[in-house]
Amino acid sequence: MRIGVIAIQGNVEEHVNAIQRALDRTCRQGEVIKIKHKGLVPTCDALIIPGGESTTLGRLMEKEGISSEIKNAANEGVPIMGTCAGLVLLAKRGDELVKKTGQSLLSIMDIAVNRNAFGRQKESFETLIDFKGFDSPFNAVFIRAPSITWVGKDVEILSEYKGVIIAARQKNMLSLAFHPELTDDPRIHNYFLKMME
Repeated sequence: MRIGVIAIQGNVEEHVNAIQRALDRTCRQGEVIKIKHKGLVPTCDALIIPGGESTTLGRLMEKEGISSEIKNAANEGVPIMGTCAGLVLLAKRGDELVKKTGQSLLSIMDIAVNRNAFGRQKESFETLIDFKGFDSPFNAVFIRAPSITWVGKDVEILSEYKGVIIAARQKNMLSLAFHPELTDDPRIHNYFLKMME
């Protein structure tokens, strides 16, 4: 099993470490690789698009030829997790800010997003959230976080905070407004690994 983390910008190392810990704790064999250029995405059994600055990340992924490879992987059923900026990139539709900045989206998940739903960097926060299927709350870290403002009929809502959708799944795609890689709780990365089974 090979898991690729898009490593152009953002919380790359944290995701690499978190998914490696999840593999170790569940005694699964797997290799975690960082993807900076095209050609590697098709060799992966799962992909993670981390947080970062979504406009920059989207532009660099296009430039490197990675975007089209991710779209192909999504169509082939490869599990893909997008966190924060990664969630924005997975979406089919964005808000006014996305349109204004000319943000390129992968448009592979049937969701619409509000890019800066939870304010700026200084308004970052942590809070306990309920996550579907978990028997106790998960400590979610929100940093300039987006939110999901609309979901299609095939999208399952996994978590909400104050009535706002912050986690959802559509078949092989998992989108999170928060940063599970910034906690020691392995449950979301474990959940993602189970999507590969």
